[in-house]
Amino acid sequence: MSQRWFRLFFFLMLGLHTAHAQTATDTLRLLVPDRVWDGEQMHTGWVVAVQGHLIVYAGPKAGFSATAIGKAPLQTISLAGKTLLPGLIEGHSHLLLHPYNEVSWNEQVLEESAAERIARAVNHARATLMAGITTVRDLGTEGANYDDVGLKQAIDKGVIPGPRMLVATKAIVATGSYGPKSKSADVDYPKGAAEADGVEGLTREIRSQIGKGADVIKLYGDYYWGVGRTARPTFTQEELSVAVAVASSAGRPVVVHAVSPEAMRRATLAGVATIEHGDDGDLATFQLMQQKEWRIAPHLPPANR
Repeated sequence: MSQRWFRLFFFLMLGLHTAHAQTATDTLRLLVPDRVWDGEQMHTGWVVAVQGHLIVYAGPKAGFSATAIGKAPLQTISLAGKTLLPGLIEGHSHLLLHPYNEVSWNEQVLEESAAERIARAVNHARATLMAGITTVRDLGTEGANYDDVGLKQAIDKGVIPGPRMLVATKAIVATGSYGPKSKSADVDYPKGAAEADGVEGLTREIRSQIGKGADVIKLYGDYYWGVGRTARPTFTQEELSVAVAVASSAGRPVVVHAVSPEAMRRATLAGVATIEHGDDGDLATFQLMQQKEWRIAPHLPPANR
């Protein structure tokens, strides 16, 4: 019972709709754990009160007053031996993918049906939330078009359990750089991202994605298409700067996949919100990022790509 309510805490934290919340929205639930971590400090003797989809009190048990909150019936839930903490935030997810040691990226993009990928994503969303992650930034559907928008809507409507999603829809790549690629130059496979080039092409693609529901715009600033499959820049400085200007005018941040120093430098100068990965960043690049106060996200190298 304790584990069940410990998990429910994460569902309720950010107003996520669940069957539990929908059946008794007027009930005031008082969660009484051993400890509460507020994101900075650990507290003993604290309680957390939840009503409907909202946390209405978090603090010392002595300071809690049910009557001050309202006249709703009170249910006290003991979480002996448990620690409550705020919902975690995951900054780079792909809920429409699954581990490459199960099925390669190429096979997922080319051979798995949309129905299968969505079914898997529903399971991934539930597992993510049950792990205590209440917000994810999902940075690309990898061939699943705009299905992340639909997944987000289903979660928001309470159709399925899952974290709050900030979605990038289709990542944007320079023509010729991304996969899947055929061994024959005469055969073109469906791509795992949207190809766009130049000021006009990038402007059109970014605006189209925003119109489809993108919360964030993701570009690949480099890719493994150099000699010997080394990471080399894709978009020019001008293209990245235009992308940031177009997205920013609609209130959307731009994030850039970049592992090479030059791509990181261009992304930093363009004013992107975050650089994803930065595997080969050098001292000069990191010093530039520090001057510009940019942020960098860690990288787990993709397999079979």
